[in-house]
Amino acid sequence: MSAPVFLAEASTAHPLSEYVVGSLYLLDGAEGRHAGVVQRRGPGERIDVVDGAGVRLRTVVESVNGAEVRLRVEQVDVEPVPAVVVTLVQALAKGDRDEMAIEAATEVGVDAIIPWQAERSVVVWRGDRAAKSRARWVSTVRAATKQARRCRIPDVEVPLSTKQLAARTRAVVAAGGTVAVLHEEATAALATVPLPDSGEVLVVVGPEGGISEAEVALLTDAGGVLARLGPHVLRTSTAGPVAIAHLSERLGRWT
Repeated sequence: MSAPVFLAEASTAHPLSEYVVGSLYLLDGAEGRHAGVVQRRGPGERIDVVDGAGVRLRTVVESVNGAEVRLRVEQVDVEPVPAVVVTLVQALAKGDRDEMAIEAATEVGVDAIIPWQAERSVVVWRGDRAAKSRARWVSTVRAATKQARRCRIPDVEVPLSTKQLAARTRAVVAAGGTVAVLHEEATAALATVPLPDSGEVLVVVGPEGGISEAEVALLTDAGGVLARLGPHVLRTSTAGPVAIAHLSERLGRWT
């Protein structure tokens, strides 16, 4: 069984990359409490500590004193930045379906997430609600990162309007990337959409009511390609994770 993952606190004195085999790492704060008090990890158990940016310490618990867990570093792994960054553009949706989507997408390997205030999104992020809602997405992604034993936390960007998304699409395509807009009436399958050797791939998922004709026009005019996943219409909470899983396979991440 793989070792549980805990996140290095931002207040950690030294970057994880500075630790070497044989050194001691102190896991404290909220993560230390979760390991030492909630999960009751004890001496001899294996724990991975990650910084969310690609560095993983593989450690063994030496001692536990409440929320302070002392770990002996046995191995230091550094995961390189992927050549192709896969970003999920998830339309805001009601009933927590958008959070379900980003949680599963994180578990299957998405690299970044963009909240999209689509025309047909019932949920609207404005003012204080926007900040609180984005913070909730960040928390969801952090938890999913730990669940999946990942060492990179997908970045949750600021929400975009459709016009801003069209501009982002244009920039990605101009840089040699790909923007796949999932649409039930698309004739091309996602499996046939060309992928770059480097750069970014955006996967755009609409809300429950779908992507409007005006939005389709804006995104395709900017260089986006309409694509379908298969013969069935998936919920907004399902489409993104399925697409990310498919792309992960095509990019050789699951081999």
